[in-house]
Amino acid sequence: MPNEPRSSVVRTTERALVPVSLPAEVPEPLDDPRRSDVDEWGRSERFREFVRKVYEPMYRRWFRVEWEGLEHIPAEGGALLVSNHAAAVPSDAPAIMHGIETELGRPVYGMAEYIFRTLPVLSTLWARSGGVVANPHNAYRLLREQGQLALVFPEGTKGTSKLYSERYKLRRFGRGGFVEIAMRAGVPVIPIAVMGAEESMPTLLNLGALAKPLGVPYVPITANMLMFGPLGLALPFPAKFKIRVLEPIHFDVAPDQPRYSKSKVMDHSEEVREKIQEALYDMLRTRRSIWFG
Repeated sequence: MPNEPRSSVVRTTERALVPVSLPAEVPEPLDDPRRSDVDEWGRSERFREFVRKVYEPMYRRWFRVEWEGLEHIPAEGGALLVSNHAAAVPSDAPAIMHGIETELGRPVYGMAEYIFRTLPVLSTLWARSGGVVANPHNAYRLLREQGQLALVFPEGTKGTSKLYSERYKLRRFGRGGFVEIAMRAGVPVIPIAVMGAEESMPTLLNLGALAKPLGVPYVPITANMLMFGPLGLALPFPAKFKIRVLEPIHFDVAPDQPRYSKSKVMDHSEEVREKIQEALYDMLRTRRSIWFG
């Protein structure tokens, strides 16, 4: 093109030949709307944080929970926490889980019967709060493979359905399955004695004839229901809680064995029950008031 200025051609050529070095811009990843903190068990730390905030006033001001022996709970690694169980609507599990999580910063998985998985809405809330169905497979994975703290109540519904006249008399700890799980997982059992739950929602009468048609373990009539009406189903009395953590019990057996001595399992199960029972009697002897400790 004879009529086009030479300088224009040079500029065009230079732009085409000279490489331009620019910083690489990496786009930020888009937030995945499906991303959540729910683990394989259904537990959500965000939901647990919400529950802790809601439950904190009841823990600190209503039950006024006091702990003894928290140093016996390990800072890391698996351990099976074993506690007595009481109250028509149990108030011990939330207190134990809340206390350990706030004081030690370790999550606690509460193991309970399968019936919790059958309750609409409540089953989801229970799982988000750290509830896991109590069976040997789940317990082994939590303790052995994941090194978590698992909380069990060997008395089960036999403990929560007790009448007030039977308070602080521990029921039989089943067949000692929790001991065998701890042996197989290679973790210690840590006994925990809870005083105060028995008085938080005492059962005066059980309507056994209604339990089976309703598909529930028991139908209690509590002092709370007589005093507060329907609200008594959810409102516990402000009994003073004291929780004592006993020294860990280690088992001198190798983990992951195909079977363990039934007699040894039962002996250790009774040992754990007796330690908790003795601790409860000791705590009761020094208690001056149900409401003030």
